[in-house]
Amino acid sequence: MECDVLIIGSGPGGYRAAVLAALRGLKTVIVEKAIWGGCCLNRGCVPKKDWHHSARLLDQGRHFADRGIRGDIQGDLAQAWRHQHEVVTAVRDSYRAYLKRLGVVAIEGHARFEGVSAIVVEPGAQTITPRAVIIATGSAPRLPAGIDAVSGRILHSDLLFDEPVPAGARVAVIGGGVIALEFAYILRAFGREVLWLARKDPFARTDFSAPAMKLLRTALADRGLVPVRAGLEAIEVDNGGVRLVTTAGETLAADWALFATGRRPVTEGLALERAGLERDAQGYIVVDEQMRAASPAIYAIGDCVAGPMTANRALYEASVAVGNIVRPGSRTRDLTGVPEAIYSAIELARVGLTEEEAEDRGLEPAVGFAAFETSPRALGQDDAEGYVRLIADGDSGTLLGGEVLGAEAGELIHMLTAGSSEGALGRIGSARFNHPSRAEEFQNAVETLAAKWGLQDHVFGAP
Repeated sequence: MECDVLIIGSGPGGYRAAVLAALRGLKTVIVEKAIWGGCCLNRGCVPKKDWHHSARLLDQGRHFADRGIRGDIQGDLAQAWRHQHEVVTAVRDSYRAYLKRLGVVAIEGHARFEGVSAIVVEPGAQTITPRAVIIATGSAPRLPAGIDAVSGRILHSDLLFDEPVPAGARVAVIGGGVIALEFAYILRAFGREVLWLARKDPFARTDFSAPAMKLLRTALADRGLVPVRAGLEAIEVDNGGVRLVTTAGETLAADWALFATGRRPVTEGLALERAGLERDAQGYIVVDEQMRAASPAIYAIGDCVAGPMTANRALYEASVAVGNIVRPGSRTRDLTGVPEAIYSAIELARVGLTEEEAEDRGLEPAVGFAAFETSPRALGQDDAEGYVRLIADGDSGTLLGGEVLGAEAGELIHMLTAGSSEGALGRIGSARFNHPSRAEEFQNAVETLAAKWGLQDHVFGAP
């Protein structure tokens, strides 16, 4: 079989690459060896955000009596598991149908390189000769050395969504990254007692500001979620539960354990060397700034390439790769415009440069701030924690980055990602907003920034 573009992997990056290629009139083939939709759809972004929404509803129940809503609500994690499964199935069926309507050929099987321009798919040894290839094979959970998953007792995030949630009131969450931050909150909201072990400080991320992480730390502590700063020395299944030994020498017990200890790229079994492709010491495929992997006709995107392991990045890199297939050399990767978010006791989202990064580039960062504590919309929702925080260049007035904390932060951050950063302050300052709305706080932050830093002409135009 011949085609213009062959895509290996059907996660968010692979799926978007297939859609973009087909919409540009390219004959497109996509190969998937496991579950269509990859980690994001089946075991990551989609089901986890489904659970987070339910967790937030449960969390907001403490305000119900004041709002005139009577009655108790309780979390049912078993039903929540069934709900996310139904959502995932509906999304998967929808996107596979869309690929079919676009004329994308979908093949189930394992792809491997036979050379720069030949791919063999097993079973059946079907040979495909594409004009270009995009590798989007994603990642898999990584457990600490010497620890193996045990169904119903020792889980990673894949198993948590593949199988019904284990019974038991006490859960150990091991990890100090975003996945641990999110699952610790979700499980606690559903009534579980959470024992959280983190070797590193989960709130020491440098990309979000110190005030943002302080608010998140406080919100989690208010819900009884304070990580135990210790690593895990050993874990074993014991008397229907698990027994954990920390690096501090303490022995702890739980009904089951969830490991959120990172992920590894899935790049084995592709015979990359036959196409002259390289992997680094961690197993990531080596690419250039145009997402090309050694050969000018082979690209790699998403988690199989070094960088933040987010669906947001994979979706963006898909557009870079397809753009360069259509017009070689026309696109280069710039991750500063790709948003990232944390969905926990408080929703956090950010994009662009931090103040420190701006200073490192010789810029003069100017900050504008607006808190939700005075927002009529936020107060009416009993959810006034958080703020909008903007960073601009104090000389040129160019928007450099921003941060949003609070309800719907992951949606609101898109106010800062559409269009060029140059002139963005003026567009926000002159925009029309629905009232009352959370989005209005962007305008308030811009106006505060302009007044404080003397940027009125950049925002409102010269008099």
